[in-house]
Amino acid sequence: MQAKTRVPASRVLIGTGLLGVAVLLAALNLRPAVTSVGAVLDEMRDTLGASATWAGALTTAPGLCFALAGLTAPLVARRLGIAAAVALALALLAGGLVLRVLDGPLVVLGGTLIGTAGIALANVLIPVVVKESFATRIGLMTGLYTGALQAGGALGSALTPPLDSAFGGWRPGLGSWAVLAVAALVLWLVAARTRSGGPTSGENATAARSLFRSPLAWVVTIFFGMQACLAYIVMGWLPQVLMDAGVSRADAGLLMGLVSLLGLPVSLIVPPLAAKRGSQSGWILLLGVFGIAGVIGLMVAPEAAPLLWSIFLGIGMAVFSLALTTIALRARTGAETAKLSAMAQGIGYLLAAVGPFLFGLLHDVTHGWSVPFAMLLAVVVGQMVFGFFAGRPRYV
Repeated sequence: MQAKTRVPASRVLIGTGLLGVAVLLAALNLRPAVTSVGAVLDEMRDTLGASATWAGALTTAPGLCFALAGLTAPLVARRLGIAAAVALALALLAGGLVLRVLDGPLVVLGGTLIGTAGIALANVLIPVVVKESFATRIGLMTGLYTGALQAGGALGSALTPPLDSAFGGWRPGLGSWAVLAVAALVLWLVAARTRSGGPTSGENATAARSLFRSPLAWVVTIFFGMQACLAYIVMGWLPQVLMDAGVSRADAGLLMGLVSLLGLPVSLIVPPLAAKRGSQSGWILLLGVFGIAGVIGLMVAPEAAPLLWSIFLGIGMAVFSLALTTIALRARTGAETAKLSAMAQGIGYLLAAVGPFLFGLLHDVTHGWSVPFAMLLAVVVGQMVFGFFAGRPRYV
């Protein structure tokens, strides 16, 4: 007779206001480690004598690490518990941020990999905390969490040059972000108090079941990957597209910042409203329409209204908040949320990483922007189709 595997009682974090603040402070840390590098990359290369290949590896590593390390997050959470797993993620992030400013090119790359591994774990696990500890406020917490992510990304790129100047170089400028990570870790250790929840309903089945056999899990994953692909392409190529249309370098940078900041108010408003409804499909389609309008505008007449096209893109890219919301709402238990989050973000970021490369390749081959934007239009349409089915009220 085969022995049954005993599932231990789950340890659910108590959803206090302090835990909510800890979640938001943790989220604020999950983008500056990546966005801060671009602002001082030329200075780093000059100081280190590093090659363009090294710079390419440094900027590509985070996306790949998000995918690969994120897939291990459910295992880490099962072994350590959700509180300790998130603490480990923040510790890895803080340690990586310090390590990457201590020595030469290989140490910088190694510290980046360690830090982004911590980010990857937190990316997957924090939606689980939202699902389990704020079950009646999933939309609100997801909106606040997404807003903190976007604010952190903007702060990373905006504040690193002043920090570089104030502290006398890129090493203390980048290393200073570790202070914010340590603050998040300390608050998390204080706020993450647990209670025994007992084995959750269906937890034994969840432990043995692979979501790779769930059609809905694949729909959510492709939806997440396509919206991330749109974001990666816009962040990587929009400034160049605008400059080719006659926009100055300074104005192109400001428009890119506007695109990023527009997601913040939308993310605070839409997820709470969408989570109150059984289906989120309508909201996903609505934001997709804005994305299509922005893409078509840039493809047909980029010089006519670059501000308007950028606003449309920024609103359309706020669908990221709904991608996170669907991950939480399409799973019944915390264990399923962890698996779905790992699958959607792990595989989704791998899909997204192909986008900027293919966009640039099409531009090089065709010597224009029409074909790359036609590809991007197909991505947004696909995002809307898969998002429509991902938003329907079902469970994996």
